Amino acid sequence: MSENSKRGVQFEEVTADYVGQRIDNFLMSRIKGAPKSLVYRIIRKGEVRVNKGRIKPEYKVKLGDVVRIPPVKVKAEGDAAPISKDMAEGIEQSILFEDDYFLAVNKPRGMAVHGGSGISLGLIEVLRNLRPKAKRLELVHRLDRDTSGVILVAKRRTALVAFHKMLQRKQGMQKRYLALVYGNWPKHLKDVEVPLKKNELKSGERLVKVAQDGKPSHTRYSIERKFKGYTLVNAEPVTGRTHQIRVHCQFSGHNIVGDEKYATDEELQGARQQGARRLFLHAQSLRFKHPETGEKMTIQAPLDEAFEQFLSSLDAKH
Repeated sequence: MSENSKRGVQFEEVTADYVGQRIDNFLMSRIKGAPKSLVYRIIRKGEVRVNKGRIKPEYKVKLGDVVRIPPVKVKAEGDAAPISKDMAEGIEQSILFEDDYFLAVNKPRGMAVHGGSGISLGLIEVLRNLRPKAKRLELVHRLDRDTSGVILVAKRRTALVAFHKMLQRKQGMQKRYLALVYGNWPKHLKDVEVPLKKNELKSGERLVKVAQDGKPSHTRYSIERKFKGYTLVNAEPVTGRTHQIRVHCQFSGHNIVGDEKYATDEELQGARQQGARRLFLHAQSLRFKHPETGEKMTIQAPLDEAFEQFLSSLDAKH
């Protein structure tokens, strides 16, 4: 089927399995292949109704809600952007753990977690193509496109809900990142707690800045290794704000190497001259309890070749 398919109006009653899910995510799982921009547009226009009333994208569905899903044009499966053999094999080899409830992937840097905004294919689309029998694949959390490392994808709604509860509790899931920053990170700087606020530019680009009216944000830092002109730090985000580690590093006077949003032009140029070709931020590990068995788990993602090679090229401080 190569032509665009159009669904008629559908009404769906919310069952216990979906209670608490945001309406935009509920719709994304119902209208396969619909970009998020389309979902937001039909919500904003009032074409999506819950119990015959208009709602906002952040509305969380309740047991027994009747959701009106309007007819929308979505690409048929035959129209989906092709997934190359190399991409499929690369993602398959990047899977760090998989069972009936979730999978963990070492996301490559440069890959978006989902399609949209001019990106036809993201990690979740590739995984859905690789696992056609897994009907409920959903991202548990996000990573910036230029950040590499471990990310979780739920296979069941129950696992997704369990993971989200962990993320809402400060100690429910422990994330650790490796970040290479400019300069000499001071030993005493172990906690950065400053509020962050999102700003959207006219171009649609999102930037985050420290602002007193922002959301409380907390990152713990420790030094992993020192180099001439650089420091490799461990970063543990206690809260989970957009660009949190990147902006807390900037606030501390030590931008992340290769950060095109927050580093200075001079820093970027200097690092490029030394061979830097990426944002040096990597989600190294996740610690949590299995959503079904309660077993304690630690999933670690190795650094990619570009990160390893750049570290090897630097002069270590002893």
